Amino acid sequence: MNGLAARINDALPQTQCTRCGYPDCAGYAQAVADGEAGINQCPPGGAEGIERLALLTGRATLPLDPQFGTEGPRAMAVIDEAWCIGCTLCLDACPTDAIVGINKRMHTVIEAHCTGCELCIPVCPVDCISLEVETPGLSGWQAWSAEQAESARRRYEVHGRHRNTDARLAETAPEPEAPQDAGARKRAIVEAALARARAASQQRPPATKP
Repeated sequence: MNGLAARINDALPQTQCTRCGYPDCAGYAQAVADGEAGINQCPPGGAEGIERLALLTGRATLPLDPQFGTEGPRAMAVIDEAWCIGCTLCLDACPTDAIVGINKRMHTVIEAHCTGCELCIPVCPVDCISLEVETPGLSGWQAWSAEQAESARRRYEVHGRHRNTDARLAETAPEPEAPQDAGARKRAIVEAALARARAASQQRPPATKP
């Protein structure tokens, strides 16, 4: 990321919502710096965000492009615990690891870490996730603080490192055994254990009577 792209990235709310059409805020920032994307593609940043990017890039201020969404208050995901089946799909989808839970157990959202990106909603198979308004009366960048944006960026970076580590482990992991192979392996282990037991019994000297 070049200097301009880094400054543009600093001017984004770091929701990592992908509504701009890019995989994350850094990708959008680089595209804007390269002249490949408009400065009006970030709904969470809203009108104030567009003005920030206009100052950085020297481009004219534009209204938010409606094809990317509309400006609104900051929201937070909420999980209906009564319907959650613990599928863990939302855990993988959350860019800031704001959802906690384990397989087949109820999940919950950590309010302070949720950016309202909405990425968890379409992956939920039972539609138990909804959004609640967190900043009534405030929208766009007004609904965020620089501290919140920086915290979201740090958590997203950690999330990315975890995903990269998981991907590397998956690449180096051995191929899973077919069911018949697993059964044959278990039988071989049992047979080897029996053979060792028989060999040990043959090597023991016969017991002597007192």
